[in-house]
Amino acid sequence: MATSSTVPVGVAGGAATGVPVGVEVTRGDRVESRHRVSFVVADAAGVVRLAVGDPDARVFPRSAVKPIQAIPLIESGAADAFALDAAELAMACASHGGEEGHVETVGAWLKRLGLEPEDLACGAHLPSHKPTAAAMQRAGRTPTRAHNNCSGKHTGMLTTAVHLMEPTEGYERPDHPVQRRIRAVLETMAGETMPPPPGVDGCGIPAWTVSLLGLARMAARFADPADLAPQRRAAVHRLAAAMRGEPWYVAGSGRLCTELMQAAPGVLVKTGAEGVFFAALPELGLGIGLKVEDGSARAAEPALIAVLETLGALDERALEALDAFANPTLRNHAGDEVGEIRVVAGWPTAA
Repeated sequence: MATSSTVPVGVAGGAATGVPVGVEVTRGDRVESRHRVSFVVADAAGVVRLAVGDPDARVFPRSAVKPIQAIPLIESGAADAFALDAAELAMACASHGGEEGHVETVGAWLKRLGLEPEDLACGAHLPSHKPTAAAMQRAGRTPTRAHNNCSGKHTGMLTTAVHLMEPTEGYERPDHPVQRRIRAVLETMAGETMPPPPGVDGCGIPAWTVSLLGLARMAARFADPADLAPQRRAAVHRLAAAMRGEPWYVAGSGRLCTELMQAAPGVLVKTGAEGVFFAALPELGLGIGLKVEDGSARAAEPALIAVLETLGALDERALEALDAFANPTLRNHAGDEVGEIRVVAGWPTAA
């Protein structure tokens, strides 16, 4: 694959210059909105195979790097010490929808640690799974911190702290050993230094920036950990197997990450807030880092599927199963079709 010509894109939080439009939103037969999308496809050595936008542009990967943040949970011995199963490891990598099974899994896991949902630093919010949120509201139930989409990741962090006899209070702060370990793993996997100071993620932990190439390289090393140290290679294989084996725990009902991994088990994918995706392709030994300039998830999903299709990572059966994400139909409140969200013709290879 030849690398597309690249153009500059702003550093995270800055204005972008020249990134091509990847996704359009129509109303009737007219384009109403446009989304600019950058991405990098790279191998584990950091060689760019395909790119749109500047591979060196720095972005906040947000929750897209949860599979990488979970590596110390295994490397430290904490996962074995508390006999974590595949569902719990998948939850450590998850942005879950707060469905009953998600919350019950976190609650039982915390109980084994001798902790409660209040020990999670992530805060509480209603489930993103709308039927579950509606049922809670009808019943007058208040969400706990276990309902937070990041509660599995936070429980994994607490597991490491408990196992290593570190303070659980303040585990979310940049100077805590839990976060220092995670930063070191992120930098090693990305092959680059993450400059301080970090931002603060929605769940309270440090939000470091990474280049799009660094994000793609993390995903590629997750896809092909052959050159990693044996302990890390084993941790990556175990997390990948958990995501592949328990995709519902990574996201939930009706979510792209879950449905994509069910339709295409050869793809490991994780979304992040503000239009970011991390995708690892073990069969191809490649990784993808993708960012929508305006942070739109509605553009990120069809754009990711288009990149995967370009790489030959999705067969016809998978594409059919994912059509609602690849080609969303817009409807008004009466249910009438009024437009669509579509990838620009020829994108990404013609960008």
